[in-house]
Amino acid sequence: MPKAVRTLLLSTALFAAGAAAARAEAPNVVVSIKPIHSLVSAIMQGVGEPSLIVEGAASPHTYSLKPSNAAALQDADVIFWVGHGLEAFLEKPLESLSGKATVVELEDAPGLEKLPFREGGPFEAHTHEGEEGHDHAHEGHSHDTDGHDHAKEAEGHGHGEEAGHEGHEHGEFDMHLWLSPENARAIAAEAAKVLAEKDPANAEAYNKNLAGLNDKLAALDKELAETVAPIKDKPFIVFHDAYQYFEHHYGVLAAGSITVSPETLPGAERLTQIRDKVRTLGATCVFAEPQFEPKLVNVVIEGTPAKSGTLDPEAATLDPGPDLYFTLMKSIATSLRDCLGKDG
Repeated sequence: MPKAVRTLLLSTALFAAGAAAARAEAPNVVVSIKPIHSLVSAIMQGVGEPSLIVEGAASPHTYSLKPSNAAALQDADVIFWVGHGLEAFLEKPLESLSGKATVVELEDAPGLEKLPFREGGPFEAHTHEGEEGHDHAHEGHSHDTDGHDHAKEAEGHGHGEEAGHEGHEHGEFDMHLWLSPENARAIAAEAAKVLAEKDPANAEAYNKNLAGLNDKLAALDKELAETVAPIKDKPFIVFHDAYQYFEHHYGVLAAGSITVSPETLPGAERLTQIRDKVRTLGATCVFAEPQFEPKLVNVVIEGTPAKSGTLDPEAATLDPGPDLYFTLMKSIATSLRDCLGKDG
């Protein structure tokens, strides 16, 4: 074999060995839910793949930790979760960790916009998410706050730094933080920072991936704004109040929610109230979610001109991976446009 060929083969083998070693040395990363897993996957591309806890169509609202999940947590170097107000099932397991894991509560990431829960009138009163089986005392109750100015209510609550870890009680704000591309950028930046500190050998790759992800998020933001522009003035009803980060960022108009959690079915009086709201507000569409029986939406729209659609805020129907976040956000925008843009 010619010397030049041997040298080339040796160089190739050494490069492959070095790449394999880098992959082997990548931190063992565990992520709670699909949208966050997608952003972390994008940061880790070419270095390693994070594990996902809440798989398939399971919901973090009612998830029960499996033995395999518990083992993954114990073996983890880094664990990313949103926080106490969303993945309540992780609270005790994370407190009891005996391993070396760095636990990152992303609700405390710098630069996040945080919005308070909307309550009263067309939005059902909230208890802390994760209180499974809790009877909602306000469900079906008639509120005197119809027409309440929710924008002013939001101004009266702590946002950003004021609603940080030290300044809020867990669960006081909407935890569906990822449904804004600006929040996605903040989450990705925090993930890249933590991973680079934990794994300095691959810091350059994480930072390069972050830059590429930010470019993609900027393009996504522009695309989504164009998608929803024609329907921004058309009110709609959602199954549970999970979308206000999307609404706030793109200026679309949710007129109310049927219930708090997709696993908590509303009472008959609540459904009657929402049907009345659909009529009085002129809501064009009422949106179900994949885990939810669509027949209740049919009850709400019965006798009204409203149509039904489906939104999937937690990516229940999507395959995990770095592209999931983009598919998720595009599907929400497209579903809104397709339903709200229909002629009556």
